Amino acid sequence: MSFPRCALLWARLPPGRQPGPRAAICSALRAHTGPFPGTLGRVPAVACASSSASGGSKSPNTSLFVPLTVKPQGRSADGDVGAELTRPLDKNEVKKILDKFYKRKEIQKLSADYGLDARLFHQAFISFRNYIMQSHSLDVDIHIILNDICFSAAHVDDLFPFFLRHAKQIFPVLECKDDLRKISDLRIPPNWYPEARVLQRKIIFHSGPTNSGKTYHAIQKYLSAKSGVYCGPLKLLAHEIFEKSNAAGVPCDLVTGEERVTVEPDGKQSAHVACTVEMCSVTTPYEVAVIDEIQMIKDPARGWAWTRALLGLCAEEIHLCGESAAIDLVTELMYTTGEDVEVRTYKRLTPIFVLDHALESLDNLRPGDCIVCFSKNDIYSVSRQIEIRGLESAVIYGSLPPGTKLAQARKFNDPGDPCKILVATDAVGMGLNLSIRRIIFYSLMKPSINEKGEKEIEPITTSQALQIAGRAGRFSSKFKEGEVTTMNREDLSLLKEILNRPVDPIKAAGLHPTAEQIEMFAYHLPDTTLSNLIDIFVDFSQVDGQYFVCNMDDFKFSAELIQHIPLSLRVRYVFCTAPINKKQPFVCSSLLQFARQYSRNEPLTFSWLRRYIKWPLLPPKNIKDLMDLEAVHDVLDLYLWLSYRFIDMFPDASLVRDLQKQLDGIIQDGVHNITKLIKISEAHKLLNLQNSSAESQSRLSGTVKSRTRRNHGTKALGSKAAEPLGSGAGEKSLASRLVQQGLLTADMLKQLEREWMTQQTEHGKGRTESGTSLKGTRRKKKEPDSD
Repeated sequence: MSFPRCALLWARLPPGRQPGPRAAICSALRAHTGPFPGTLGRVPAVACASSSASGGSKSPNTSLFVPLTVKPQGRSADGDVGAELTRPLDKNEVKKILDKFYKRKEIQKLSADYGLDARLFHQAFISFRNYIMQSHSLDVDIHIILNDICFSAAHVDDLFPFFLRHAKQIFPVLECKDDLRKISDLRIPPNWYPEARVLQRKIIFHSGPTNSGKTYHAIQKYLSAKSGVYCGPLKLLAHEIFEKSNAAGVPCDLVTGEERVTVEPDGKQSAHVACTVEMCSVTTPYEVAVIDEIQMIKDPARGWAWTRALLGLCAEEIHLCGESAAIDLVTELMYTTGEDVEVRTYKRLTPIFVLDHALESLDNLRPGDCIVCFSKNDIYSVSRQIEIRGLESAVIYGSLPPGTKLAQARKFNDPGDPCKILVATDAVGMGLNLSIRRIIFYSLMKPSINEKGEKEIEPITTSQALQIAGRAGRFSSKFKEGEVTTMNREDLSLLKEILNRPVDPIKAAGLHPTAEQIEMFAYHLPDTTLSNLIDIFVDFSQVDGQYFVCNMDDFKFSAELIQHIPLSLRVRYVFCTAPINKKQPFVCSSLLQFARQYSRNEPLTFSWLRRYIKWPLLPPKNIKDLMDLEAVHDVLDLYLWLSYRFIDMFPDASLVRDLQKQLDGIIQDGVHNITKLIKISEAHKLLNLQNSSAESQSRLSGTVKSRTRRNHGTKALGSKAAEPLGSGAGEKSLASRLVQQGLLTADMLKQLEREWMTQQTEHGKGRTESGTSLKGTRRKKKEPDSD
């Protein structure tokens, strides 16, 4: 054993066990190596807390701290030095000492001062005890302290420095809480954009409802400027401004997450650019910037992009277009930057009326009607019912490719096309120019994600209702007046109530951690998963009252999906920010496959991608095939999105874009024949619209909200189709009560009656009384084939 090591062990021996002059050697060694944990003695709580305990305005959520594993020490090549200097430890005695240490209130109090609440203290102690008990040999310092405690030469509290050292090993966040708080301090966001702060920008807020001309006036300023940027919420809107600008003789480039288009022949960037709001540059100088739909600054997931554009764009004039609900917040935010806001208010250009009667039946449809649904199954069901009535309808919903949406919009707008009815989700609320006479809300209940990331089904908000209703009777359409109503009579009063409510002022703007902030977090917590890093970042973050941290559930979902794949943190972060629909299994598995290929340094070529998606693809034969094609289109979008971040690994963007256009055409043909696909799907029991409708109704039954979700056809309860299930005119039948609660519809009752009649015929039984009829219906519902 070397002399320096012997001297170090000698210095760490407790008083009375050193064979020589301890003080001189100890002082010399400490001057070189620093203080020894084993010689700290009993620790005064106040001194420790003042030196190391974390400061901060709020206590962290310690449930987010995931303990790391510290393996017990095996046999040392040098042997058990602690046992050589003292004696081997009696594990039973050590266990008693540790248990006594755990129960001491002083130790628990001292641990709390260092950030170890009851939960962390317990976890740290269990790990510490396992480490002590399962190690073949311990470090010399802790071996000597345990030995001294066994002989009453030291106090049990002297274990605390070693326990704290171990706790910081399994919970590294304890060591750097102050640094983490500084990194995650999201206060004063205007200071993040120094280029914008040196400008005295002119902020003009164009406020008004839909179809008021507010965006038109802002775009006119954009087109007349020497340079400009348009920031929109959708690819469709960016495409529209891109086309309008170039058609007006103003060269304009297009930038979206998946696409870059330059119009100059030499590839040089134009002075004007139309982009999605996430893609805007906060370092390029412009004369005029337009930020559309500024009220989306409150969006739980995407609000950060509007905040970034508002605070960071380097433009002499910034024109904001949106609802008046955002005026106060924007004014407050601009006050912090020293910039004034000029508000220009607009009124709707054409009148719009809420009708006093509901549609009640699809037989009452007229040309120019748009039925707005909030679920795909309702889209399919309504489209099928319209087709049965000999009418043709266009269909638009969120997951359709942009090209297909535009094709369906052109079909509906074309005066020479027999398609005069539109069935759509709230995707019609923005991004499409549609010639709509009357908006009909099929339902007023819409699934949403709250601030905690939980799914809820609630009535639409006033803002949403106004946005959708405002699509009727637009100034540029052939209908100069707009009408709004509901499918069901019971919903009409609620719609009027929603539309008449004042829109709640927007209280806060969204923020989002940057890749640099996450990298700094990872530097301090290198063994923590990216998903857990995000949780800790959000928990530690501090924001001003005018801001909130956006929901990052989608980011965390992707992080957990690819966690096991070896990637650098920056690459992993980029993959996790890729926009994917996590409800699509094929899209999720594709993100995983793309990340795996990237980690192997294997380029994702065009030929590889063709094999992966099994190209060529056949036209859809049913709704499931159509949904599969939509998922493939999303996968190609994902490839294109990644190709602009990792050009070398995703090298064939132009070929993939051509392939995507072919796929868009296949999907367009499928949507054109969607009623035929629905019919085939129902025949093969691939789609059960009635059962899914009943399920969505039953989720709402028993609540106040359920009254707004009653399906169409409730007035048909008195029809002949429902009579066999009645139980008398003097009281409500069970069927009536079920429909009243939203659990059944008249169409379902008709189907049940037909099934019951078929069953009775097959069995040769002539039971037609209402009581036995109901029993037969119940039995039939329980049979698997009846679905």
